[in-house]
Amino acid sequence: MAAPDVIIVGGGVIGCAIAYYLAEAGARVTILERGEVGGEASGASAGILAPLELTVEQGPLLDLCLASMPFHPSLADTLREETGIDVEYLRSGILRVALSDEDADDLHALVERQQPRDVMQWVDAEALGRLEPRLAATRGGVYSPHLHQVNAHRLTQALAQAAVARGAALRQGVAVTGFVTSGSRVTGVRTGEGRMMAGHVILAAGSWTGALGRRLGVSLPVRPMRGQMLAFADFSSPLRHILLGEDRGYLAPKANGFLFVGATVEDVGFRKNTTARGLAGLRRMAATLVPSLAYAEVASNWAGLRPGSPDDLPVLGPVPGWEGLSVASGHFRKGILLAPITGRLMAQWLTQGRTEMPLEPFSPARFAAGAR
Repeated sequence: MAAPDVIIVGGGVIGCAIAYYLAEAGARVTILERGEVGGEASGASAGILAPLELTVEQGPLLDLCLASMPFHPSLADTLREETGIDVEYLRSGILRVALSDEDADDLHALVERQQPRDVMQWVDAEALGRLEPRLAATRGGVYSPHLHQVNAHRLTQALAQAAVARGAALRQGVAVTGFVTSGSRVTGVRTGEGRMMAGHVILAAGSWTGALGRRLGVSLPVRPMRGQMLAFADFSSPLRHILLGEDRGYLAPKANGFLFVGATVEDVGFRKNTTARGLAGLRRMAATLVPSLAYAEVASNWAGLRPGSPDDLPVLGPVPGWEGLSVASGHFRKGILLAPITGRLMAQWLTQGRTEMPLEPFSPARFAAGAR
C-alpha cells in the first residue's frame, strides 16, 4: 500500500507522534498548527506515563495504555540521539496513598483485581514512610515502580523536530478554517493562507476537533476539560516518586527540581484560565499528602484544555461518510502516555491498511447517528 501525502491538523503530542511515525514510513507529511507546537494541552501536561487513577478497567483502553508504555524508554533515547532534546524520562515510580481505612480497603481490592499482576503492589505505612519520608501519616498505599514520567512539552517538541528531520513539513501559526472536498472525499484543507491539498487529512486538533468535524456535518464529540495546575519550587529534600491522592490529584517531582501539582477536571468550555478556588484546592490536596508543602513557594500556575470524549475513550480512525479523512483525538488525561501507540497505529493504518491492535473500539463511527 503506497504511503499517501498527509496533512495533520494539530501540532500537539498526538499530531507530532503521528507525523513522526508516518515520516518514518516514507509518507510526505505536513503538520499544520494554529499556534505553536505543544502550545495547548500537551504543553500543560505533567507527563505522567500511567493511567492516572490506576483504576482503568479491563478493556481496550487498558490494552492501549499497556501497549504504549514500553515504547517510551527507547523513544526517549532515539529522540535524544536524533534531536539533542532530552525529554527527561524519569523512572520515578508512582505511589498511590491511602489516608483512611476506607482508602486502604479500596486499594487492597484494586491490587487484588489488577491485570497484569505485576503493575502494582501493596506497601504498608512503615514501608511507605521509608519510600517517602515527607508523607503525611497514612494507612499504607500502592506502589507502581514501573510507571514513570517525561517532560511533556519537550517530548512534543522532540517528536516534531524528529519528524521534520525525517522529511515532514511543520507550519506553525496556520489555522485550518475548512476543508476542500470532491463529492464524499476530503482532498485538502482551507487555511488563512489559502488551500492546501493532500491525499489524506488527519484531525488531531485536541479540544478543537469537534468544531472542525461539524464543518463537514460529522459528529466528533470531543470537548475541552480544563485542568488547572501549579508548580512549587521544592528544591530541599525533594520527593522521589509521583504521589497520587484522592480525587485524581497528584504530585509529580520533575527533573528540574520543581514539583508539579495537579490537576482539576472541569467541564467549563474553552475557558483556559486558572481560578483562586481551583488553585486553593490544589494547595490543600498537596498539603494533605505532604504537610510541609503548606508553606512551599508557588513558582507558577497554569491551565490546559484536555480533549475528552463522552465515553472517555480516544477517537481514532477513519471518519464515516468521508474518504480521505481520519481523526486522532479525545485522549483526555492520557495523551502523553498514548502518543507512541497512537502514532504507530495511525501510521500503520494509512501506509499498510492494517494495524497491530484493533482500532474498532475507538472508531468515530460509534458517534454516528443510530450507532449503538
